[in-house]
Amino acid sequence: MRTTINIEDDVLQRAKAVAAKSRTPFREVINEALRAGLTGVKGPARRRPYHTQPHKMGLRSGRNLDNISDIS
Repeated sequence: MRTTINIEDDVLQRAKAVAAKSRTPFREVINEALRAGLTGVKGPARRRPYHTQPHKMGLRSGRNLDNISDIS
């Protein structure tokens, strides 16, 4: 299948050098590199649920949580 992609210059030069050194067609070098790279790509990391532990803040008796100036 034909498709168009943009390959950065340094990657292109390395792929061309590998193709020339191994006397392998350029498209074969690109396909093998993609296969090798995609094999190493893992899916999204599993996320563990985030849990917090409640702690008593030590609010002094007679203070009102609804009034911020009473908290200090």
